[in-house]
Amino acid sequence: MSHVLAVNQLDVTLDNQSILNNISFSLSRGEILGLVGPSGCGKTTLLNTIAGFIAQQSGEIIIDGTSIDATNLLAPEKRHVGMIFQDYALFPHLTVRQNIAFGLKSLTKEQRIIRVDDLLALLKLEDYSERFPHQLSGGQQQRVAIARAIAPQPKLLLLDEPFSNIDARLRQALMLELRQLLKSLDMTAIFVTHNKDEVFTFADKMAVMSAGTILQFGSPSMLCQQPNSYQVADFLQLGSWLPCKVVEGQLITCISQFEISLPLERSQSSALLVKPQHLSIEANTNSKLCVSNISVTEQGFHYLLTSENDQDDLAIHQLSVYSEQVFTLGDKVAVEIKPHDYLIFATP
Repeated sequence: MSHVLAVNQLDVTLDNQSILNNISFSLSRGEILGLVGPSGCGKTTLLNTIAGFIAQQSGEIIIDGTSIDATNLLAPEKRHVGMIFQDYALFPHLTVRQNIAFGLKSLTKEQRIIRVDDLLALLKLEDYSERFPHQLSGGQQQRVAIARAIAPQPKLLLLDEPFSNIDARLRQALMLELRQLLKSLDMTAIFVTHNKDEVFTFADKMAVMSAGTILQFGSPSMLCQQPNSYQVADFLQLGSWLPCKVVEGQLITCISQFEISLPLERSQSSALLVKPQHLSIEANTNSKLCVSNISVTEQGFHYLLTSENDQDDLAIHQLSVYSEQVFTLGDKVAVEIKPHDYLIFATP
């Protein structure tokens, strides 16, 4: 597969502050990348730099074979990149049809009509073509923004939190609908989100960012199964953390201990990542763990467990467990860790 986008050692500085540092990744035709990370980590800056709205200080961006670097800052309109902003940025004084046709000035009038009609049909907007943005629902406005962005047939589509303004009931359906549309057009896309669940639904690749760098890049399933650091696993909320220590080849937690062959030093501050599916729970009046919070989910009861002695070095402050058993606040419970591939990380 050919690379539609390659980013090599990209650095961006704004107001004498480093915003992006040594960013490198590539996407093949038709791949969708989800960018996640805490607020201020550089996700939107990366989109704006690829689009050409922000200049890079060093590094290279290659879009469909065209190289862009600090000495060759190609104008945004020449990059063949479409962008959908968080607020959709529709022109309020233009109708749906006029909004979609806005970027098609290089086409003849007949070609514009055909292109817009095709997109109206594709995105189920035929009945709204003469309406103005304020006369549309959030989901309809999003469809118009999508149609306008893909009308010029860009090589790359960039989306800045495209689902944040959508009602939760419609979000899943719209994500699947947009994914199918991009796949049918074989269009490469990058979208920014704070919601990791959106990435699992929408993306082929995932990048976790922090402080202007990419901590890990790969498929969503790989990042969930094999996070490369405490920071990645913690941001993705893959499970609970059990403080642990190593004594003579034994990994010791307040629940149990295991033999390990990992290169952990006794002095290291470490934590074992445990996912809810690897835990079982039962009542035990002799246990040092108790139920500190209860909620109800589609998976049954969701319990948060806490150590009675929170001063212990191995005390658990919040252990997440799902169970169909009924417990009450303050109940003492015992937890068993089922055998699995243990993930242990040095803590920051």
